[in-house]
Amino acid sequence: MKEISNKNNLQVLHEDNHIIVVNKRVGDIVQGDKTGDKPLSEVVKEYVKEKYNKPGEVFLGVVHRLDRPTTGIVVFARTSKALTRLNELFKNRETQKTYWAIVKNKPAKPEDSLVHFIKRNEKNNTSKAHIKEVPDSKLASLDYTVFKELNNYFALEINLHTGRHHQIRAQLSAIGSPIKGDLKYGFDRSNPDGGIHLHARKLVFVHPVSKETLSITAPVPNEVIWNAL
Repeated sequence: MKEISNKNNLQVLHEDNHIIVVNKRVGDIVQGDKTGDKPLSEVVKEYVKEKYNKPGEVFLGVVHRLDRPTTGIVVFARTSKALTRLNELFKNRETQKTYWAIVKNKPAKPEDSLVHFIKRNEKNNTSKAHIKEVPDSKLASLDYTVFKELNNYFALEINLHTGRHHQIRAQLSAIGSPIKGDLKYGFDRSNPDGGIHLHARKLVFVHPVSKETLSITAPVPNEVIWNAL
């Protein structure tokens, strides 16, 4: 795995003619929103334009998103062909997504499958995980394993089977193990950087053009608790 930095402090995990994969930092927004803050997509465009001396507008397609306080792997498409195929891959769940999360309250079981029905609240931008189906809810499932015990905290590895709004945050909160720093979902205090301890650690997918299987791992943020892993 290679790491490339430029003036924008961008950590590139993989790049070729069709895709570019970066390690998102806390606070980065993947795509522009009502805040007006500069999105990661624009930073990546500038990187590509500068590195390859591209004249005019650089094409960059947003394939998927990560919540603003979350860190880890984000894939962008550099060609329209790649974007179309990647959209299909993600839509059809033909990707393997692994996340790491740090929680204070140890889950009742060292490993388990969680199945809930997630209902989104657009007004306050949260989701609630229900045991039984409720109107306008969507099925959400994941597997987790507690893979390390730290001082006061527990590290979970999560394999995601569905991609619902705030799914991991809502489901872990529903079992009494909210993610460190996640005030929205029941943790008692925020992190100094405003982020939460949820990291998109690994992504396995078939390259949209070459058809080779890519397995990409994102280093965790340089922070005390993450470094303990």
